Amino acid sequence: MDLSELERDNTGRCRLNSPVPAVCLKQPCALGVDEAGRGPVLGPMVYAICYCPLSRLADLEALKVADSKTLSESERDRLFARMKEDGDFVGWALDVLSPNLISTSMLGRVKYNLNSLSHDTAAGLVQYALDQGVKVAQVFVDTVGMPETYQQRLQQRFPGIEVTVKAKADSLYPVVSAASICAKVARDQAVKNWKFVEKLQDSDTDYGSGYPNDPKTKAWLRRHVEPVFGFPQFVRFSWRTAQSILEKEAEDVVWDDSVAEDQEGVGRITAYFDEGLRSRTRLPHRVCSRKPGRHSLLHTWAACCESCGTAVLPAVRCRRKHHYAGHDSIAVLEAESPRSGCQRGGVL
Repeated sequence: MDLSELERDNTGRCRLNSPVPAVCLKQPCALGVDEAGRGPVLGPMVYAICYCPLSRLADLEALKVADSKTLSESERDRLFARMKEDGDFVGWALDVLSPNLISTSMLGRVKYNLNSLSHDTAAGLVQYALDQGVKVAQVFVDTVGMPETYQQRLQQRFPGIEVTVKAKADSLYPVVSAASICAKVARDQAVKNWKFVEKLQDSDTDYGSGYPNDPKTKAWLRRHVEPVFGFPQFVRFSWRTAQSILEKEAEDVVWDDSVAEDQEGVGRITAYFDEGLRSRTRLPHRVCSRKPGRHSLLHTWAACCESCGTAVLPAVRCRRKHHYAGHDSIAVLEAESPRSGCQRGGVL
């Protein structure tokens, strides 16, 4: 598998794909989606798809594909090589998401959590297959989060395709098993050939499995804490394991441009344009002369804003304390509604 693009720049994401088999452009296909490396604190997460014609699913199953977690590394490599040899009916594509991309997504001011990142990546790969002309008829996905919700989202995005989302789909459907193998082979190769942009003094690759509960992984993290900058970009800063080590062993850093404590989250962009209105003294709303609670009748008054005098024509709907077009309050002009008999003094 050629991961040279990732090796040149492992700070973002890269996509790899096989040629699309001609038969997949003509016959309805099943497509499986799975990932590798969702849980580790080290290295990339890889999402993969694998697809083949519905009429050739038995041939794919005959390759003895299985959940990649049940296979040894050599078995996965052998099966991936077989799928490449059988490229006349099997196609695949994958996205490699770097740990730096995952960290910046999850720790950004606007949070982009791992589930959303996973869902969007999976949907993006399905769309990629469709854009390549693959006649996708069925999609099988190993779930992330609640399978019902995930399936509903995918079904809404791809209404003409039969979507199935299930837990352990990689052990139930051959196309998902094949996708699982593609993803795992790519991640293993990416981790093994990782190029540290930080130019570490020694090539310390004794980091174990990369999972947070692995003692070797924790020891590697402690060996490579930089007091100010934290870890190499091989590490997912957003994982609790990494954050705990930073809190204990790195220096506290105060940023001068930090958001003020009284500002929570990101404000609405429209708030910028409302600033002028908020700065004016608000006039009290007038009260409709009709009985309380009877404010659902249609009116045909001409009206204007009491604060700025802007005309709002026509004022066609009466709603208690209703604002028109961002104006503070609406006052009735010298007009009388022919439909309801209300006199001036109402809030439109």
